[in-house]
Amino acid sequence: MCDILSNSSSLIFVFFSVSICAIFIFNTMDEKQAIFDYRLVEEEKKILSVIPSYKSEFVPIETSFGTDEKIWTISVNTESPKTPIVLLHGFVASVGFWCLNFEALSRDRPLYAIDLLGFGRSSRPHFSTDNLEAEKQMIEAIEAWRKQMKIEKMILLGHSMGAYLSGLYSMDYPERIQHLILADQWGYTDKYEDPPLILRILTLIFYKFNPVGFVRSMGHSWGPYFLQKTRRDIFGKIGDRLNDPSILPTYFYYCNAAKEPTGEKAFFSMVLGVGWAKCPLIKRIHKLDKKISITFLYGSHTWLDSEIGPRVKEMRPDSFVEVHEVENSGHHIYSENADQFNEYVLKACQYADQKDSSLKPQ
Repeated sequence: MCDILSNSSSLIFVFFSVSICAIFIFNTMDEKQAIFDYRLVEEEKKILSVIPSYKSEFVPIETSFGTDEKIWTISVNTESPKTPIVLLHGFVASVGFWCLNFEALSRDRPLYAIDLLGFGRSSRPHFSTDNLEAEKQMIEAIEAWRKQMKIEKMILLGHSMGAYLSGLYSMDYPERIQHLILADQWGYTDKYEDPPLILRILTLIFYKFNPVGFVRSMGHSWGPYFLQKTRRDIFGKIGDRLNDPSILPTYFYYCNAAKEPTGEKAFFSMVLGVGWAKCPLIKRIHKLDKKISITFLYGSHTWLDSEIGPRVKEMRPDSFVEVHEVENSGHHIYSENADQFNEYVLKACQYADQKDSSLKPQ
């Protein structure tokens, strides 16, 4: 009898010990989450301080694959009657990366920038592991956001992965596009469809050694410091404008460490080899309405396939297609040479305005 009581007491003690440990762990996780969220908000405020006036909000959207999803949105100059420009950032970036472009691009028209679903401060739903389904889900989210914002037509500007989604969105909703701007676009080339052995080896390393995951693992002190020292192409010019080179790397860290990286997982479902698209858009570009005008922008020393723009121009002889090179820049053309980038974007916007005027009854 004593043995039974003793065993029962031991089990009760173990149960309460485990319960207390679990409560402590969950409370610690919640506290860490709250700290990370706070730091993300504070770093973003510093970055967006370069904009004289803006509105920020979580825009609720309804999707077929998630519940209570929200898209973090920055709005500038919404009183202007001109066609708005909508900015879609690249892989693991977010709205703050456009800080050198907001003022110039919103001077005479509305501007909206969003954190894509699964990235930044937006909700983090779980996307399909099927690449084509994950694409549809992301496009569905963008369209749900557009409806909530009551935007009839837009000039859609996407960078890198954002350009990939911009192309897909324009194929599905051509009536919403006044002009399409693809900035150093990812996911269009078919150049590496049959990769050689060296690329296959690099692919294995790439998947086993996720660079963003590595930065997360370094923690909130060393992660941003590592980025600041190794990726001046991404963070340098913005750091110069903010007079503090640590702000954007810290912002990047908390954008990608504060919540579960569901957007990253969706992106990797679309990837083949060392970062190429499983279903490159050059093979789907024929689905894009011929009425849609396109401006391609490339960095003068981009690592992406800059022949896509000329190829698309040749494939669309009855459509407006312009190709421009942004000097002294690589992949991150919006910040490496923001002045020239903004100049080319404004030129594309002027063309879109003229096109819009020609379509209106006199």
